[in-house]
Amino acid sequence: MIENNLTRLPYKNKEIILIATAHVSKESAEQVKEVIAIETPDSVCIELDKQRYDSLDKKDDWQKTDVIKVIKEKKVFLLLVNMLLSAYQRKIASNVDTQVGKEMIEAIASAKAINAKLVLADRDIQTTFMRIWRKLGLKEKLKLLYMLIFSSIEDEKIDEAKIEELKGQDMLDAALKEVYQSLPTVAEVLIDERNQYIANKIKNAHGNKIVAVLGAAHVSGVIKEIDQEQDMKELVKIPNKTLATKIKGWIIPGLIIALIIYSFINSLQMGLSQISTWILYNSTFSAIACLILFAHPLTIITAFVVAPFTSLNPLLAAGWFAGIVEAMIRKPTVADMQNVYQDITSIKGILKNRFIKILTIVILTNLFSTIATIISGYNIIERLIS
Repeated sequence: MIENNLTRLPYKNKEIILIATAHVSKESAEQVKEVIAIETPDSVCIELDKQRYDSLDKKDDWQKTDVIKVIKEKKVFLLLVNMLLSAYQRKIASNVDTQVGKEMIEAIASAKAINAKLVLADRDIQTTFMRIWRKLGLKEKLKLLYMLIFSSIEDEKIDEAKIEELKGQDMLDAALKEVYQSLPTVAEVLIDERNQYIANKIKNAHGNKIVAVLGAAHVSGVIKEIDQEQDMKELVKIPNKTLATKIKGWIIPGLIIALIIYSFINSLQMGLSQISTWILYNSTFSAIACLILFAHPLTIITAFVVAPFTSLNPLLAAGWFAGIVEAMIRKPTVADMQNVYQDITSIKGILKNRFIKILTIVILTNLFSTIATIISGYNIIERLIS
């Protein structure tokens, strides 16, 4: 039964009540508080994992993030995506004068008030991001980043009425359909898999009456999954790189090295010319990426020097070296960390904020280095054919 964003489901000897919410809606927060007080459930399930739950109590802890550690652990893209998503939600929340995740805060407080068991029903955010990352190709990663940046900087005003309208099933179906068409892999991991995980957590929660506070986009999927079997071990597994994927990463560098050696065998002059082409493109493109972002001169020089070598080793990347040098010379300040969500929504803010700038240097330098590898590799092959 569905009533004003509520769905009541029977499951074995349990009654499950799903509350469809918007994470930036005042009305959602008020409804969550009211429903839990009236229904007095044995368990309250919330669409949060441990990391996001902790962030509600320790809001400023993330500001201690070590940017060099992020680069070394290869989590730059994941962190940037997370920041862009948060910035988008905060922007909407500011338009309607509320707090992001207010409905979750109300759910936590209400569960404590009636001594109900609180269940963190969502999958670990890092697991979700890593599963997306491992399944996306470079083109899809760039498309995702573009969509997130565009969403963050667009000036469309969304009021409370629009948010409540978006919680309607027809609007949600249309929005989800667009996501599945644009980025089917992202939709599968971000929506379908989490629906399975959340449904399993809800139906196995303690007690006979369970209230679950979910983003409206997950409700229909969770309803379908409640009576299904879920493979939880598979859902929390981070896919390892397959042997084919590992070999694939060495194919282009191996081919380039082989072609350059073959060029030397044919002619010393041709071999030197091929090496010059490789160095010129890789060094120049990587340095330009740093120049575009007004990086420190030593960062630009670093990118210029390391790019020809890192491009031949899939275990290394020019952007990592450039980012670490920039971070060591221009360490992010407390103000940079505090203003991340405001600064990430504009080009001026990105260039001003040292923390965001370092992450952007890593990504853009790696992107330009990849482009240079493709162009220079094509030129090397073309010369041999000629």
